[in-house]
Amino acid sequence: MRAVVAIKRVVDYAVKVRVKKDLSAVDLDNVKMSMNPFCEIAVEEGIRLREKGHISELVVVSAGPAKTADTLRQALAMGADRAIHLQTDIRTDQELQSLSVAKLLAKVAEKENPTLFLLGKQAIDSDSGQTASILAGLLGWPQAGCASSVRLDDTKTAVTVAREVDSGIQEVRLPLPAVISADLRLNEPRYATLPNLMKAKKKKMEVIKADSLGVDLAPRLQVLKVEEPPARAGGKKVADVDELLNKLRTEAKVL
Repeated sequence: MRAVVAIKRVVDYAVKVRVKKDLSAVDLDNVKMSMNPFCEIAVEEGIRLREKGHISELVVVSAGPAKTADTLRQALAMGADRAIHLQTDIRTDQELQSLSVAKLLAKVAEKENPTLFLLGKQAIDSDSGQTASILAGLLGWPQAGCASSVRLDDTKTAVTVAREVDSGIQEVRLPLPAVISADLRLNEPRYATLPNLMKAKKKKMEVIKADSLGVDLAPRLQVLKVEEPPARAGGKKVADVDELLNKLRTEAKVL
């Protein structure tokens, strides 16, 4: 039984992003990049399922430029068995969009024939949260998003997923194969130790040109402008409740 985890290389969550002078995009020059946090959680869950004996092989896949190999090596160092790099020079934060990524992952599913496809629920750059759902639709597989718990049946024919929804926790049972997207509280990812990082260099990484898979990678959406959010205004002191209510009505306009 094989599981595939899709991961994405993004600007590190601790970095203060800069916008290009022409407002066309986020400036990626000399910026620290890392694995998308939700994808890291998905990798950890795949490793835990393998450690429990539910799956026999864990494959990680990512689409992006040559440096994406570093992110895949991190997943291998965490414990994944092998990696697939779908190499492309298209910007993954705004030009390589969810539909194209899902179609690329569907091609990987045809090649690898996995029983389980794991993804993060969203990426912290584009923040669309669409890839898992589109992938499930393309494959015709059931899907559970925002997973906070994943339990495979002993028969390995179904999976029970606890989903975080607005009203609380919803538990669903899906026949396999299935697509699952990881939420923040699913687990706490392990660190990739230095010895494991060295071992990861010896693990297999297959490089495939993304444009060789017969998928139209052209973006469907156009980014018109990227702007930094306005600076937060300082707080104000008020003399009494009446003045507070007046400012909420006239200045903040929330009443």
